[in-house]
Amino acid sequence: MHISEGVLSVPVLAGGAVLSLPALGWSLKRLPWDHIMSTGILSAAFFAASLIHIPIGPGSVHLILNGLLGAVLGTAAFPAIAAALFLQSLLFSFGGPTTLGVNVCIMAWPAVICGGLCRPFFRPGRASWALAAFICGAGAVLLSALLCALALTLSGDTFSSAARIIFLAHLPVMLIEGFLSVGIIGYLRRSLPELLSGAHSADKL
Repeated sequence: MHISEGVLSVPVLAGGAVLSLPALGWSLKRLPWDHIMSTGILSAAFFAASLIHIPIGPGSVHLILNGLLGAVLGTAAFPAIAAALFLQSLLFSFGGPTTLGVNVCIMAWPAVICGGLCRPFFRPGRASWALAAFICGAGAVLLSALLCALALTLSGDTFSSAARIIFLAHLPVMLIEGFLSVGIIGYLRRSLPELLSGAHSADKL
């Protein structure tokens, strides 16, 4: 779901930077020093997920895991995702320097929104945790696909068909990440519940 260089219009690129850079700086300011290592580990998981490609018709898509990052890291998902996207653009030419702001916006805002809305349901004793975990994983991918399609559509009618294809191609990914989130969050609730309590993120500082 990375948008490449030379595709987006200047207003869309500027809008992505405005929406992502202040949020990135704010989240970095709130990130505790003792959580930097764990944030880096989850950033690496987000980075590695892009290497797992799933064939969809003539092309392929990859896992994203931004919902899981939002569930565990909260607002710290912004620097985690930004660092991974920067390295992906540097090492694999996924995206680029001018589209980095838009790509961070596409991936990080859905992570933070879905994680913030769903994390309260992950507490012990909440019977609806599995539904919330599915919504967190699938919903983050859904929002990212919508934002990606919107960015392409706003850049001109030429990319309208590509926007529809990208959105439809990620429908199976939404389901996969929804069920994957249920499994991982269920494990964390049993073994490492403190990761889902909000203490691990900067949200409660």
